[in-house]
Amino acid sequence: MNVVDSSGWLEYFADGPNAAFFAPPIEDTTELLVPSVSLYEVFKRVLQQRDETEALKAAALMQQGSVIDLSTQISLSAARISIAESLPMADSIILATARIYNAALWTQDSDFRSIAGVKYTVRKKPRG
Repeated sequence: MNVVDSSGWLEYFADGPNAAFFAPPIEDTTELLVPSVSLYEVFKRVLQQRDETEALKAAALMQQGSVIDLSTQISLSAARISIAESLPMADSIILATARIYNAALWTQDSDFRSIAGVKYTVRKKPRG
């Protein structure tokens, strides 16, 4: 199973320098878990940068995976992770979701670079 954090989704949608890193887990929808907080973050960013039509398209693509709602178990686990790893709320929810579902977390967010079970790649500057 795979979880792609919000930065990975945005990189993929923008066809950024690391898009190919995120393509395999995103395109294998049978193994893809999507924390509901990722839907929020990606929809909001695309809405800010483009328009509602593009934001809805992004959300529809994300929902091809299995959307995981924020449960009590994930919430409590995320709070523990947030304290232990000094992560912000959304990042800790995404990591807690990955851990509870025994999934790999794919990211280019440097907050995750030294955390076990994370497939991290360094964020590259956009071409051009």
